[in-house]
Amino acid sequence: MNAPETKATQTAAYDGLRSFLSACEALGELRTIKGADWELEIGALTESASELIPEPPALLFDDIKGYPSGYRILSLPMTSRVRSALALRLPTDTPRLELVRLAAKKIRTSKHLPPVEVQSGPVMQNVMRDNEVDLLKFPAMRAHRKDGGRYIGTGDTLINRDPESGYVNVGTYRMQVHERNLLGLWQSPGQQGRLIAERYWKQGKPCPVVVTFGGDPLLLMASYTKFAWGQSELEAVGGMLGHALEVIRGPLTGLPIPAHAEIAIEGEIPPPDVESRDEGPFGEWTGYYAGGTIGTGEKQPVIRVKALYHRNDPILINMAPQWPGAPHHGVRYEGGILWDQLEAAGVPGVVGAYFHNAFLAVVAIQQRYAGHARQAGMAVLGCAAAARNGRFVVIVDDDIDPSNMQEVWWAMTSRVDPATDIQIVPDCWASPLDPRMPPDLSRHGPHVNSRAIFYAVRPWAWRNEFPQVNRIDPDQREEVVRKYASILPFPKF
Repeated sequence: MNAPETKATQTAAYDGLRSFLSACEALGELRTIKGADWELEIGALTESASELIPEPPALLFDDIKGYPSGYRILSLPMTSRVRSALALRLPTDTPRLELVRLAAKKIRTSKHLPPVEVQSGPVMQNVMRDNEVDLLKFPAMRAHRKDGGRYIGTGDTLINRDPESGYVNVGTYRMQVHERNLLGLWQSPGQQGRLIAERYWKQGKPCPVVVTFGGDPLLLMASYTKFAWGQSELEAVGGMLGHALEVIRGPLTGLPIPAHAEIAIEGEIPPPDVESRDEGPFGEWTGYYAGGTIGTGEKQPVIRVKALYHRNDPILINMAPQWPGAPHHGVRYEGGILWDQLEAAGVPGVVGAYFHNAFLAVVAIQQRYAGHARQAGMAVLGCAAAARNGRFVVIVDDDIDPSNMQEVWWAMTSRVDPATDIQIVPDCWASPLDPRMPPDLSRHGPHVNSRAIFYAVRPWAWRNEFPQVNRIDPDQREEVVRKYASILPFPKF
């Protein structure tokens, strides 16, 4: 009989990002590239691979120009269905839309486990304080030609604690290297990490922070997911891992530092009227330069770095945004969260939900009554998963796979009457990153935009008379794909 697994063996088996990379390599999902330049070349190759290769491999850059071997950058960590499943600890053969649903279910049903405090961990292999701190010892990238500087903070997690409730929040925000111990910070208005910082600033105090650069992709995914205020991302990750996340109490801030992070800092964000800098420009997820000083006309907060910790041979994660045609995400599991929220809001018959990018959400329903499609469309705008920064919502019938853009386009171009099936909703929640927001609103607010809802469904009143489709049936497709899979490279949906 095997001995029961102890906490020591669990810890030995878990190594954050490195465990993930070992699994990727075993499945042929990782490529190592040597000798590339942090100045534009890594950014250009990353975007080209994402744009031109269907489900490209993860790219691990080593021997980066001007840096010692072992100081690495990982690009496209989750830009395939397989790697998305690996990060979420789900079966790698799970079809795309099912993966979205399972991810949301795992987030919803996993018992949250508070992090466990440990005395030390791999992130403390190298410790620098005060004048020893030098962020430029890492190959922080400049991803696009018009970026205003080098950005170390793209695949990062910022951790801060609300001074009133004690709630610890984890969020992802872009960070520019201004000096060896000074980072520029962009946080859109209303984001939880920003709200916490503002509470310190109102008291005339700097906001203590921990930031990690590189670590378990599951923690990164939780970091940029919209959890409700008060819900701990660290506890949620522990639940999804199946064991508590190990953290070290920050010697300077008292904040939790994930023990298996690649790089971590402790520092503080002074009130912007005490210290701020021009930030950016920086190419954002919209495919445009937005936010920061160029978008708001104002200097932005900074992080004064007091301590720096890192593993031997550290790995930065590059999540520098690219235009939406070169996505970072193999599967946008936020669609599963929207799916859950729609059902919780009382919308029946939802059979799928998917985000193709942050501007486009598609929901498939099995129509049950007149007005059902409009109910679903309006409900999407009220759900937290889709309330901010959207542009288009598409409601489709249950014969359309919402994750398949070819099917969605077909429904939009064949089932939408522009005069009656497109609804415009004004004054929705947005941010200064919206490239279509007029400059005056970007600078001074209110940060709102309009949304268009496309009802790409068969009209309820004459749905039974709508022309029948001429596609092969799903079971017929499955049969021939299985039969000829050894001859033709059919994708896994």
